[in-house]
Amino acid sequence: MMIDLKPKITQALRSNAALISLLGRDTKGNVKVYAETAKEVDLPYVTIFELVNFDNKYLDDVPVSSDIHFHIDVFSAWNTGPIAVAVNQAMEDLGFIRTAAVDQNEKNTGTFHKILRYKIINYGS
Repeated sequence: MMIDLKPKITQALRSNAALISLLGRDTKGNVKVYAETAKEVDLPYVTIFELVNFDNKYLDDVPVSSDIHFHIDVFSAWNTGPIAVAVNQAMEDLGFIRTAAVDQNEKNTGTFHKILRYKIINYGS
């Protein structure tokens, strides 16, 4: 029972009014939330990666739920806090639980980087 939540998360973040305001749009008109590594995008932006996706409960040898974990990076030239708060609210609205939040300063670029990790148990809906 492989469940792909990346499109749902991407859509939720791209349609979030706070994130639209905080991130702006790229040259293609998309809100700067990417389901892969962003290439040549001006700060700030957000990237999404699935870390774990495995069946965790079975009924008569058939999977009935999945344990799914996501890693979200917030990149900014300044304080990542407001963007991270908006991402967190959107993820909680989707039913995710935050499992980690770590600040990291990318010294070689001067970019501020917030790492957010989330998990959810999904029952196929």
